[in-house]
Amino acid sequence: MKTALLVGMLLLPVPALADATPSVLVQTQQPRAGSLPDLIAAYGSAAPAGSASLALSLQQDGFVSALLVNPGEAVKAGQDLIDFTASASATRAYQQAVSALAVAQEQRDHAARLLAQQLATRDQLAQAEKAVSDAQTSLDALRREGAGAGSQRMKAPFDGVVGAVAVVQGDHVQPGAVLMTLVRADGLVVTVGVEPEARAKVRPGDDVALTALAGGGAIAGRVQRIAAILNPKTRQIDVDVAVPANSTIAGEAFRADITAGQLTGWLVPHDAVLNDDKGAYVFQVAGGKAARVGVRLLGGDGAQDVVDGPIDPSRPLVTSGNYQLDDGAAVREDTGLASSR
Repeated sequence: MKTALLVGMLLLPVPALADATPSVLVQTQQPRAGSLPDLIAAYGSAAPAGSASLALSLQQDGFVSALLVNPGEAVKAGQDLIDFTASASATRAYQQAVSALAVAQEQRDHAARLLAQQLATRDQLAQAEKAVSDAQTSLDALRREGAGAGSQRMKAPFDGVVGAVAVVQGDHVQPGAVLMTLVRADGLVVTVGVEPEARAKVRPGDDVALTALAGGGAIAGRVQRIAAILNPKTRQIDVDVAVPANSTIAGEAFRADITAGQLTGWLVPHDAVLNDDKGAYVFQVAGGKAARVGVRLLGGDGAQDVVDGPIDPSRPLVTSGNYQLDDGAAVREDTGLASSR
């Protein structure tokens, strides 16, 4: 009886699932053409533009009587910066110039009277008039340099921020010596470094989204200048980004996303693109099987990539489960998840 039962069980047909070909469960979506901004990421910090700093000096010898501002202080146009007292030698030089002009004028008047009496020539009068002109020019030059006043105040020529201060109270300074630098309030740029191979893609006027690394809202800027040589320290190309006035402070660090045109091709989820020693590729579904399609990765934004290649728009694109696939592998689509999307 037991033997007959065993024989009967052996003769039962094997379930069909034992002979079924294994398949991989995947998620798919239809291929979609489109474009994304071609973003170049770079990092840098805010600093004065080359034309935004002004070195302040006085063209006379003297002493710093008082410093009225400190480095980093914001100032308005016309605000007092430094009290300056002319040296004794500068005061003496001015007084000598005043005296020289008075003497020259007296000699010219004397020559004019002699000429009227026919006791001098017109050439002598012309020489006397030239001496007056020369003396007046010398005196005017000293006055433009601030001479004539025992003391004077240097004022800010524009709204800005005090940069380096090169003197301290009581310093004796020579004519033309730099006393301090002033940076225009609207003169800051954000200088970032881009890789040399990306330089050809960046153009003046390109839009830039700046994000402060210390937190805060984004700042909209535009590419202002692109260096033609490598920065010897960073080995990158310096790019200056113009920003709105008072939107940042010197030294603030930023990430810059430069929009260098548009990337056009097939828009695919970032995880849909795989790579091996043959290059980038995606899988499409053809007749229930995975079909490998080689593509060229143009760029992306982290969530989506733009690729170029012989993608068939009628075949579903595998977006999940692709890591388990080989070319020609049997697949079954997860229609439940696909419909919920």
